[in-house]
Amino acid sequence: MALAIVNSAAEWVERFGETRKPTVVTIGNFDGIHLGHLKILSGVLERARATDLMAAVLTFYPHPSRVLRPEAAPALLSTLKQRLCGFEAAGLDTALVMRFDAELAKVSAEEFVRKYLLEILRGRAVMVGGNFKFGHRQLGDVNLLEELGKRWGFQVHVVPPVVIDGVVVSSSAVREALREGRVDEAARLLGRPFALEGEIQPGTGQGRKLIVPTLNLATEQECLPKNGVYSTQTVVRGNTYQSATNIGVRPTFNGTRLAIESHLLDFAENLTSGRMEVRFHARLRDERKFASPEALKAQVLKDIEQAKEYFRMRGTTDRHR
Repeated sequence: MALAIVNSAAEWVERFGETRKPTVVTIGNFDGIHLGHLKILSGVLERARATDLMAAVLTFYPHPSRVLRPEAAPALLSTLKQRLCGFEAAGLDTALVMRFDAELAKVSAEEFVRKYLLEILRGRAVMVGGNFKFGHRQLGDVNLLEELGKRWGFQVHVVPPVVIDGVVVSSSAVREALREGRVDEAARLLGRPFALEGEIQPGTGQGRKLIVPTLNLATEQECLPKNGVYSTQTVVRGNTYQSATNIGVRPTFNGTRLAIESHLLDFAENLTSGRMEVRFHARLRDERKFASPEALKAQVLKDIEQAKEYFRMRGTTDRHR
C-alpha cells in the first residue's frame, strides 16, 4: 500500500477525520534512513500491526538546523522525496511532514506532545532513539517523554542504537565516511550502497570524444562522496548497469565545476535526459590531473577494468539486468 503523505496537522485531521485511527508513531529527521532508523521504523510497523493501529512517522522539512543554526547545518544525505520513499519501503502507512519554521521552533516540549502526538496523531505508542530531543530549544528528551507518557497514557519505547564494528550507526557517521571516500563503510551503516539520484544532463562532450562515453548526473543531494573514482552501479530506464563513476572537476581539462560522470558497461546509448541513480560500492582512486587526454584515457580504461574485477570478485556475472 502506498504511503499516505500529509503536509500539515490540519490536513491530517481533514484526511483521516474525527473518527481517525490512533497511531504508533516515531518522530525525527531520518536523514539517509540508515540501519538505526530502520530498526525504529520496523519496530513501529511491528507494534502497529500487532495492535491494529496506523504505523506513522512525523518528520520535518526543512531540516530544523536550517532554521535554528543555518551556519552549522549538515550537508544532507537524502532529499525529502528519498526519505518518503524510505518510509514507504519500510512499510509505514503514513507520514506527517511538518514544516519547520520559527513558529514551530517556539512550541514547548510539553505542548508539542499534547498537540501533535496526542490530539492530532492520537499516538498510543511512541518509538524513538535514546538521543531524541524535541520542543523549544530541544529541552525535551526521552526522560520527559516517558514522564508525559505516564501522565497522559501513551507508551514510550526507547530503541537502543545499532552498533557495527564498534561504530554507532548515525547520519553523522555516514557523512564522515562519505567525506573520506569510505563508501564501503557507508554502505555497512546504511544497510545498502549509498546512492545519488537525479537527472541526466548533457556533458561537455570531451569525455565521449576523447576518453570514454559517460552519463552525467545532476543531483539535489548535498552530501557527496569524496572526489575520486568509484566502482558503482548505475540505474537508468529501469535497468541496472555495472559502472565506473568519477566525482570531480576534470583537472586534466582545467575544469572548475563539479561533475558526476558514470561510464556504464555494455551500454551504448547517448542519453541527455531522464532519471538516473548511481550506487557507490568501492573507491578505486583519487582524482588527479594527467599530462594529456591520452594519459587520462589510459588510466580510465584501467579504472573500468578494476570496476569489472570488483564486480567479478563479488560474484556478479551479469553486467546489467
